[in-house]
Amino acid sequence: MRRFLTTRAIFCLQFICCFVLFTNGQEKSLYRDNKASVDTRVADLLNRLTLEEKISLLGYNSKSVPRLDIPAYNWWNESLHGVARAGKATVFPQAIGMAATFNDSLLNEVANAISTEARAKYNLSTQQQRHLQYMGLSFWSPNINIFRDPRWGRGQETYGEDPFLTASMGTAYIKGLQGSDPGLLKTSATAKHFAVHSGPEATRHTAIVIVDEKDLRETYLYAFKKLVDANVESVMCAYNRVNDQPCCTGNALLKDILRNEWKFKGHVVTDCWALSDVYSMHKALPSAIETAAAAIKAGVNLDCSNLLQDDVMKAIKQNLLTAKEIDSALAPVLRTQMKLGFYNDPASSRYAGFGEDSVANEYHKMLARKAAQQSMVLLKNDKNILPLDKSKYGAIAVVGPNAASLDALVANYHGVSDKAVNFVEGITAAVGAGTRVEYDLGCDFSDTAHFGGVWMAGNADVTIAVVGLSPVYEGEEGDAFLSQSGGDRNSLNLPASQIAYIKALRKANKQPLIAVVCAGSDVDISSIEPYVDAIVYAWYPGEQGGNAFADILFGKVSPSGRLPLTFYQSLNDLPQYSDYNMKGRTYRYFDGQIQYAFGFGLSYTSFAYTWDRRPATVTSLKDSITFSVVVKNEGKMDGDEVVQAYIKYPNMERMPLKELKGFKRVFVTSGGQKTVEFKIPASELQKWDLKEHRWKLYAGQYTIIVGGSSTDVKLKSQVEVKSKK
Repeated sequence: MRRFLTTRAIFCLQFICCFVLFTNGQEKSLYRDNKASVDTRVADLLNRLTLEEKISLLGYNSKSVPRLDIPAYNWWNESLHGVARAGKATVFPQAIGMAATFNDSLLNEVANAISTEARAKYNLSTQQQRHLQYMGLSFWSPNINIFRDPRWGRGQETYGEDPFLTASMGTAYIKGLQGSDPGLLKTSATAKHFAVHSGPEATRHTAIVIVDEKDLRETYLYAFKKLVDANVESVMCAYNRVNDQPCCTGNALLKDILRNEWKFKGHVVTDCWALSDVYSMHKALPSAIETAAAAIKAGVNLDCSNLLQDDVMKAIKQNLLTAKEIDSALAPVLRTQMKLGFYNDPASSRYAGFGEDSVANEYHKMLARKAAQQSMVLLKNDKNILPLDKSKYGAIAVVGPNAASLDALVANYHGVSDKAVNFVEGITAAVGAGTRVEYDLGCDFSDTAHFGGVWMAGNADVTIAVVGLSPVYEGEEGDAFLSQSGGDRNSLNLPASQIAYIKALRKANKQPLIAVVCAGSDVDISSIEPYVDAIVYAWYPGEQGGNAFADILFGKVSPSGRLPLTFYQSLNDLPQYSDYNMKGRTYRYFDGQIQYAFGFGLSYTSFAYTWDRRPATVTSLKDSITFSVVVKNEGKMDGDEVVQAYIKYPNMERMPLKELKGFKRVFVTSGGQKTVEFKIPASELQKWDLKEHRWKLYAGQYTIIVGGSSTDVKLKSQVEVKSKK
């Protein structure tokens, strides 16, 4: 009997243990249950992590948690114009070139392709147990800082000088990157660098940016607010200080505006080693420990360094932080991971099937070519020399330092293409074997006396000279290692060697001379303009740049790119580079003489505009200004027109001269016409009132201007705004 009871007791004990283990197993799996809400899953995982483990997850190089079967993860990934620094990927035009398309729908499609490649590369790498930097699903793109000054080397990473264009393109990009499924992220995007961060590169770790609330709100924060409203998953805080507060530890930007006012729900990541700058460069706090505490309290969730991982526990021990504050900091990071599906069964992901055939495929190459076509801006076309008739040009010379340059295609923050097509290759492929094409480097970036290919060009029917800059001469501090200004530019000039080379080509050559300029910013075109018959501004056009240029050169497509920034005559016309006030900057506030206007770009055809429906009076902030125009193609070639709508404000202090508030790219066949509709919410007319510290709609007479650039007035109509509410 005793043996029976003992056996029964053992059986009961085993049953209880099994039940407890089963129950615990069920409970443990809650954070991995994709049917539970994200917040429930995050709370469950937070409950299971130790304090030490939580702190280990606050850095970009997140540690593994073996007991919970959580692998290491590297958050650092870039996708400025394609999956970057991670091997094979489609390389799209640099961001400034994408801005020149004025085509937010196309950028959305490009971003969708980028996120598809990212998912595929993530699947392939994790299947091999590789948890590498640049192979994850969390992207630190786009750069939506305002390109306020052409000296800034990183301006090429932005969508130009205009807040509305930047917001429109940035929103399209993040939606394509993150996908359209509610609660599920295809990848996560990051709006950077928050805020007022646009050079100089040399002082970016120590700069104290002084800017008043009006410029801050209307120019520097405008695009960030739009992307937050569009549910961007992450925001990156910048290196600099704004009005004496470090961007990554101050309350004004991260807590007061981003979290409390804008209700941002995603996670905040620091720029890389920005927290070290706070105490070592800015001297704003005495040590790393105080900086770690201040960052957590201000709202930083993830650190692109190891400072939080190293010093948060020390801050807790010094009573500068509490364990509860660590939970609050980590929760948004875990929420992003949940939405990316990190704790789900990988096989259950709708993206599980993405693999090799999802990377750099023919569809993505087609997109890259289309984007490059639409990005290139025709600045000059004397006597309509372009497009060239292939049958009339049996011998073509392609010369210049960027003609066969990979750098001139891929810019910075780029991936690696196995099919990149330079300008020489694109032209050669377009004309076929029956046409003589010769290539010569021609000149370098410094020698003004020794040139090649001049005699060769003299024996050709047409010469294509591909000149300009390179990402080693303009870009981020350190990357642009040949820049004399730490990545920035101290001049708008083309290299003197290239100017001399163009003159030498012209002197020895009476045949047509076409210039192609590769660069990421405003370049002084006047130095070469008198010597060439046509000029195409190609930016850094991506892997299909050579094919896209050939398509334009020979008339397969009509050029349709538009300048997303003003081309000034001289840097002397601008305020000091370190001055962040907007007065005298960009087309919105600069009223001097310029070379080329914001929004400018020539075409092979011509367009006429007429009103279809004029805008009506605005009586309430809830109203919208709606109007439509008819665009007729009066030329002999099909083509795209970029219709731009600007607002001119009542004559009040510190109003912009004019401001872009709508744009539409439309394809119109020769002799055909299209109706283009615009709807501008009255809220878009609001300006920041410095006295009342709020947005305000001012009553008065507004003017709607519609045309092909910021200085082109094809249609104009007055709109009365009667209400301030």
